Amino acid sequence: MEEKKQSALWEKCKQLIGVEPGTRLFPMIAYNSAIFLSGGAFYIIGCYFLPFLTKVEGLSAAQYSLVVLFAAICDAITDPIMGVITDRTRDIRGRHRPYLIRGVIPVMITYLMMWNSFGLSGRGNSTLTMVYYILVYMLFKTAYTYVVVPHTAMLPEIAPAYSLRTQYNAVKTVMDAVASYSSFLISACFFGLFHTEKFSPASRTKFTWMGIILCLWVSLPLIFTYKGTHERSSLDDHVPPFSLQEFLDRYRNIFRNRAFRLYFAFGFFTMLSSCFVSTTSYYFLENVMQQESSYNMITTISGIAEAVGFFPAYFFSIKKTKQLPAKVFIPVSMLALVITWFLSAGAPPYLMFLVNFLYGLGLAGMASVQSNIFPDVTDVDELITGERREGTIATFSSFVKKFVNGFASLGVGLLLTAFGFDTQASAAQQTVTALRGLRLAYSVVPLVFFTLAIVMICRYKMTRADHAMLKRAIAEKHETGRADLTPEEIRTLEALSGHSFSEMWIGIDESAATGH
Repeated sequence: MEEKKQSALWEKCKQLIGVEPGTRLFPMIAYNSAIFLSGGAFYIIGCYFLPFLTKVEGLSAAQYSLVVLFAAICDAITDPIMGVITDRTRDIRGRHRPYLIRGVIPVMITYLMMWNSFGLSGRGNSTLTMVYYILVYMLFKTAYTYVVVPHTAMLPEIAPAYSLRTQYNAVKTVMDAVASYSSFLISACFFGLFHTEKFSPASRTKFTWMGIILCLWVSLPLIFTYKGTHERSSLDDHVPPFSLQEFLDRYRNIFRNRAFRLYFAFGFFTMLSSCFVSTTSYYFLENVMQQESSYNMITTISGIAEAVGFFPAYFFSIKKTKQLPAKVFIPVSMLALVITWFLSAGAPPYLMFLVNFLYGLGLAGMASVQSNIFPDVTDVDELITGERREGTIATFSSFVKKFVNGFASLGVGLLLTAFGFDTQASAAQQTVTALRGLRLAYSVVPLVFFTLAIVMICRYKMTRADHAMLKRAIAEKHETGRADLTPEEIRTLEALSGHSFSEMWIGIDESAATGH
């Protein structure tokens, strides 16, 4: 009797986080443990890297922009290469899984180095310090790519069903929140939660210790993902000879997939928006609101809102469409940013708490949609090409997250520099023009990108029924050499893919050629 009660309670807990009855939770937790790397590491980078490099290590906003620019260029090279490598990997452990265990040490070392210049900044040569952080950030981005591209590419294979993928991503959302805010609380232990300290060169030692703890916190879960996931052997997979032309064609052809273009554009614009906000939030609080001591508390409130927003976002995804959370919640974030344009130093602190709670709800919708539609895009790609190219497409998931983060940071640095904002000056020393530039970066620019993101997601039309039909057609084509579809179904596939039926692999009747 007691066992039945415990079992019933366990099932209720699973349903609470979005896992349907009868579905095993452990594989989902194991797979998503790797989220500690992307969720934890990059959340802290978004919160602290700009003030760390400018307030602690003495770089200017322009020098900070160069740091992230070179890292973004590195991404543009390493991400496509890693996508092809993982698609061509032949290993008894699978195409993707081996890279998780191999990447633990590189991730650990490079993330630690991002928060310690080992005495270089103390020499007073900001150019030398900048070069160091350019190299270190590039190394960390490369180690991150080595792990995250294969990890993202695993999902369509280990969770082939439409609703199962949504459940995996529901657990991912929960674990991403755990990763982000556990990492944030670790940092808050050093800098204060209720009263954030004012960053200066005296904070250098605290950042070093934060880096030591976090490099372990974000990298060791990769071992659990490696141990707790299983992937079919790829030893017998056919891999065509590599050529530069095939490499270039592979990436060019992906953009012929309409579903992918919309997915990519949505991720690009939402990430730009959120990165502009996160990169400038400390300076906005310090110079516009003059409430920088509330920075950690306000960030915590935003995180709580994102966690709260997960539940309705999951409900909309399961009961309605995967696109609906973005359509509902992104306007909430936009409302929050509109309000911030009118706030000033005389505003009561609770207004910033309210604004960040509303903004956090929007983040929940964005994260839900971007995660949930990625695996379905790989199925549309198979519809067009007849190949499974999860690694190549996963490249862009990683690329958007990292490149856009760097691109947004570069944009922030250039914008603030253009308006004369001085990262070393106090709020009273900033000019009216400098503060206007800060407001633009924090409020107006993100609003523009959010608007573009909503346009993109409204054009993405796949439904649960569409996906079921698509998967049935692919399975039938693999089995018999042709797919029997109604004219209406053909029009649906053409709308999703952006191709005429006869141009796609699914539309070629191979059974006629073989005489079946």
